[in-house]
Amino acid sequence: MRTPIHTNDANIKNMKIKKGDTVQIMVGEEAGKKGKVLKVYPEGNKILIEGLNLYKKHKKPRRQGEKGEIVSVPRPLSAANIALFCSNCGKGMRVNKKRICQKCKTAL
Repeated sequence: MRTPIHTNDANIKNMKIKKGDTVQIMVGEEAGKKGKVLKVYPEGNKILIEGLNLYKKHKKPRRQGEKGEIVSVPRPLSAANIALFCSNCGKGMRVNKKRICQKCKTAL
């Protein structure tokens, strides 16, 4: 992943979704699907989710006699399109500083 030209320190401090959280995708082709956060890229405001947003990558053969293959690779999503998932309510929610669900008042 490329680093942006202008990095803003405020974006790095304000990432409220952390590695290991369960999140739900809110927009796009895979809207409504849930997954676990594998990695967070605060400099680009992106999040990598396990098993979601997969793209096909064509891999060349490296040795003689080996065949090329097509591999599914996950790509990071924008943090603006993702909501933290509350397992108690069963719904996605906005993340606040205290990481508390606004509907059922449980801490995440």
